[in-house]
Amino acid sequence: MLIRSISGVRGLTFSHLTPDIALHYAKALHKLLPAGVIIAGRDSRPSGEDIIQAIITQLTRLGRTVLHCGIVPTPTVQFMVHKTEAVGGLIVTASHNPIEWNGLKFVGKNSTFFSEEDCNRLFELVDVETNLSDANEKGIVWPERNAIQKHVIACAGLKCIDLNRIRCRNFRIVIDAVNGAGAHALPAMLESLGCQVIKLNCEPNGKFTRGTEPLPENLSNLCKIVMENNADGGFAVDPDADRLAVVNEKGEPLGEEYSLVLAADGYLNDVDEKEVFVTNLSTSLALDKLAESKGSSVVRSAVGEINVVNKMNELGSKLGGEGNGGIILREAHLGRDSLVAATMILNRMSQSSGSLSEIHQSLPQFEIVKEKVNLEGIDPDQLIKKVSSIFENFEINTLDGVKFTWTDRWVHLRKSNTEPIMRIYAEAPNKEQAENMVHQIQNCL
Repeated sequence: MLIRSISGVRGLTFSHLTPDIALHYAKALHKLLPAGVIIAGRDSRPSGEDIIQAIITQLTRLGRTVLHCGIVPTPTVQFMVHKTEAVGGLIVTASHNPIEWNGLKFVGKNSTFFSEEDCNRLFELVDVETNLSDANEKGIVWPERNAIQKHVIACAGLKCIDLNRIRCRNFRIVIDAVNGAGAHALPAMLESLGCQVIKLNCEPNGKFTRGTEPLPENLSNLCKIVMENNADGGFAVDPDADRLAVVNEKGEPLGEEYSLVLAADGYLNDVDEKEVFVTNLSTSLALDKLAESKGSSVVRSAVGEINVVNKMNELGSKLGGEGNGGIILREAHLGRDSLVAATMILNRMSQSSGSLSEIHQSLPQFEIVKEKVNLEGIDPDQLIKKVSSIFENFEINTLDGVKFTWTDRWVHLRKSNTEPIMRIYAEAPNKEQAENMVHQIQNCL
């Protein structure tokens, strides 16, 4: 199975996303991007090495110069495009998909992921299968061994944080990098901020020893290590390290929804101005309630990083993100970034003497439930029609799937961009209420 969407391309590596297939995307990327350097990187999946080497070989045959960063977080490639004269980039990663998958993410000259229009143009070029002749002069591959270091230095120098205040706290943090692309980057980031770092799953070997997503059910070992080491907290990322989830000092996962809320709280505390935050339809109401309490506001976009970024650009927003632990700070670059997230959350922790659990409890409290159903044999449109008939007195939003909203709760149904599933997200003041909404929908199947 090969899935093509606004999130790029993902497929099973033994059948649908082989190095030979990846060559077609390399050719299309060459045709789509203007002349200039392309920056490349990958996550730690073993299949990624053959795929990225095939892509780089094809690009250099076509005369391209490629800056090869090796195994680095997805946001590091975006950062490098942002800070250089590169015309674009690509990352070989399947993000949170299982190990048997891999994928391709495409970055434009502005360092953001391709828009839906750009993706469709790329896919059309792949399908047309135009023959391209090798360039008269072969391109060059430049190994970039300092990409992570450059990224770390930039994050430590963000104007919206107080670096000295963070360093003075000497926080003890456990980092669980799931042996992915953040295995070296996140510890380096935390050490630059003066943290005592305890490493868990920090070998970039692609052996995902827990579930790939940093969800509470996948973080039991991290919770245990936090308590055993009397740490101030724990951070967990996904395989390509664009998302970050937090565990408090009691070994309790806060849920990845609260990463953006914590970052926004710290941002508003230090930056004395009103802000319009941008997030997607599936992100917690806690952000809205926090923003309202501090004279700011929230605008929502369709799900997908590029959709959030486009709305941020439209509104001139400085901070946005998604409820999956993805934080987007304009000052850094316009992409979800776990290094930025870790820095901003530590900044919030440094603003008070309270523990992470106390800081979390000071925020608006909601519980979110995330479920999914296999779409095999199910008509998504018919399912949405059935669901519409079981609720009442709601506001409806059909920007991306369908979302039903009340004053203190909501439920959202949408087809995944990366898997053949329907996602069902629900949020309410307590878990039982959220689960009840999900069960009502599941009974429609």
